[in-house]
Amino acid sequence: MGAQLRVYRRRIASVSATKKITRAQELIATARIVKAQQRVAASTPYAREITRAVSAVASHSNAKHPLIGERPRLRRAAIVLITADRGFAGAYNSAAIKQAEQLASLLRDEGKEVVRYVIGRKGASYYRFRGIELAGVWSGFSDNPQYGNAAEVADAVIADFEKGGEDGGVDELHVVSTEFVSMLTQTAVAARVLPLEIEESTEPPTGGAFALYEFEPSPAEVLDALLPHYIKARLFNALLQSAASEHAARRRAMKSATDNASDLIRQLTRLANSARQAEITQEISEIVGGANALADANAGSE
Repeated sequence: MGAQLRVYRRRIASVSATKKITRAQELIATARIVKAQQRVAASTPYAREITRAVSAVASHSNAKHPLIGERPRLRRAAIVLITADRGFAGAYNSAAIKQAEQLASLLRDEGKEVVRYVIGRKGASYYRFRGIELAGVWSGFSDNPQYGNAAEVADAVIADFEKGGEDGGVDELHVVSTEFVSMLTQTAVAARVLPLEIEESTEPPTGGAFALYEFEPSPAEVLDALLPHYIKARLFNALLQSAASEHAARRRAMKSATDNASDLIRQLTRLANSARQAEITQEISEIVGGANALADANAGSE
């Protein structure tokens, strides 16, 4: 009985230590979510308005630009996948990777070669373990991205896009990220960023009709200046959305782990108490039995 009690006590101590870690992770994630949400809210209007400005220039002018319009032949499609540098975030990383693989399968069905760029150690580890080549890997900033990080990634993929698929670059660019919907809901999404699609439509654009712009010095030069900022803004917003989603997913996963640890500690405590009671009962039985045997022996000697 004593050995069984020691086993229960060791398990309680081990689970209690784990609970402290998960609780700390939960508190850290909770503290970071608020700041991450504020950054998402601050960046979204800029990303939305620069998208409208680029759309207005492209719609109201005949300017030609290598980042606008379909190419005659689409050979290679790039996927920028945003994952986390750390685990303990539930299904956050697996959901983003699954979305990227579904997109890759669709692109291959269209006859395109898939080129992968990965942000975050978890995504990079997933592909390296499977021996899949990566065109670019960035890490170390998934939970707190800065604009410079987005610019670094954007510069690399824009350079490959401008080369084109026939010269070893890419012809399309898709971004797979995780959209922060609420504290309880985060959704992995895929969006095509390049090339920009110009569609003829009688429906008013999202956010209302475009303002009447005058382009100086020319629409083409305005596009040259705006489009790189557009790509960087879209990518930065995706990084911020993913960071907020990562913190929310980690908080939820760590809270669940902490609650499970508390339940397990209660169960183990009950088992330890039962083992201790059984041990005490056995000790009392042995004492009583010994006393009765001694009393019988004394009575026989008289």
